[in-house]
Amino acid sequence: MGIFSRTATATAATNTAVDPALAALTGTYTIDPAHSGIGFTARHAMVTNVRGAFAEYEGTLNLDGTDPAASSASIDVKIASIDTGSADRDGHLRSADFFDAEQFPLMTFRSTSAEALGGTDYRITGDLTIKDVTKPITIDLEFNGAAKDPFGNERVGFEGKAELLRSEWGLTWNAALETGGVLVSDKIKLTFEISAIKNAR
Repeated sequence: MGIFSRTATATAATNTAVDPALAALTGTYTIDPAHSGIGFTARHAMVTNVRGAFAEYEGTLNLDGTDPAASSASIDVKIASIDTGSADRDGHLRSADFFDAEQFPLMTFRSTSAEALGGTDYRITGDLTIKDVTKPITIDLEFNGAAKDPFGNERVGFEGKAELLRSEWGLTWNAALETGGVLVSDKIKLTFEISAIKNAR
């Protein structure tokens, strides 16, 4: 059963019954970057994929175990921490051709709505800001479970994915190929591996 799922539907005159185990997960969680990952994939030269990730970020999840619509998320990503395994490529991505990390050091996400899709599947929609351009994005999430680690931390885990067109955020640099097409795809696939620790009350 999912973290946000209701276990029973009551009549209008009574309260909704909620699984106590799920309700107990309600709270504010801080994303643990050491055990999480924010990655992306872009098509290169029309023939292969280039994968990368951001090494530095911080974020908060506010989970409501009784009502998914009351849950929210906030993430700040340091653009300069981009890593694709190539120093030259990373430098180009940080430059004004792409992210312009010096002028716009952060990429941010602020959720605006959340919903349960059934089972362990959820969807969160929010505002993604890159280079002072803010547009909505939808992230599909799978709840991986909750556990207490050996240090006494209460953790929850999620996997997520989303797609966007980078040109909508002003990331338009490209180069034409002699054989047709372009060097870098407009469509970018995002992936999220999130482990978050429940804050002390």
